[in-house]
Amino acid sequence: MTGNAIASQAGQGVDDDLTEASSLETLTPACAAVGLNSTGARLLRLGEHAVFRLAAPVVVRVGRSRSYETAARTEIAVARWLESEDYPAVRAVSVVQPQVVHNKVVTFWAALAGDGTDYGSVAEVAALLKRLHAMSAPSNLGLEELRPFGRAGRRISQATWLNKDDRDFLHHRQEQLAADYQHLSFALPAGIIHGDASVGNVIRDTGGRAVLIDLDGFALGPREWDLVLTAMYFDSFGWHTKAEYQDFAHIYGFDVMAWDGYAVLRDIREFLMVTWLAQKGADDARSAAEVRKRIRALRTGASRRDWQPF
Repeated sequence: MTGNAIASQAGQGVDDDLTEASSLETLTPACAAVGLNSTGARLLRLGEHAVFRLAAPVVVRVGRSRSYETAARTEIAVARWLESEDYPAVRAVSVVQPQVVHNKVVTFWAALAGDGTDYGSVAEVAALLKRLHAMSAPSNLGLEELRPFGRAGRRISQATWLNKDDRDFLHHRQEQLAADYQHLSFALPAGIIHGDASVGNVIRDTGGRAVLIDLDGFALGPREWDLVLTAMYFDSFGWHTKAEYQDFAHIYGFDVMAWDGYAVLRDIREFLMVTWLAQKGADDARSAAEVRKRIRALRTGASRRDWQPF
């Protein structure tokens, strides 16, 4: 992978603002197009996607722009492949998808639980990753090589609510981290990865089974990428206990914190946590304050222990 490939942005273009109101304007005709009733749709969360729960046991994800279409098509293909392998992952609804409405990309998923969300344990994340990483993806899935910085550069440029000095700092930080990534020597063999593996993307279904969700980051790349979030949630943020992390490393069979490239991946993922949240800063004062705090920490090397999960 070249430096240019790493720094390139997936799906060039401008992402639209994503609000509950704008997403509902897309949701209604998209549901109608596949024979689903959107009446009473309830917003679950607003981040990379607007995620709604329908009255039917269906979850609908609305992407920010048409630039998400290729990733959505791959995500649906991945979900159907995992289902054919009986792997515990969220299932795509059997409708024609993705749907593109009002320049936004919409996908439909079988709801896994009731009104509440029961997240999986750190140990369950490890078990799911161990099984996933032992699998080989068929070539017809069309998985791309991991692009570590994804849409980060575009998110920085579009975060005009930040001052220019902060945006310039983030662009420069990305260049530094991309160079550091190029010099990594990975300990584990490359292969299929989830791309955003953590307890936040493992939930239990109504039968209590831990299930992997949010499949849009699937790629081919270093397995360490899937392990680093759990490590840094313990190491940098204190969101997991030492015992939980030790269980994670034992079950998976590898301690990513003992690998000499860990600090580089940790720094990249912390940086991406800032640029991801920057998407929400223009419309949400709490997110904006958190982004500014995180940028100060990146600049000064301050503790991450006061970073709030979003």
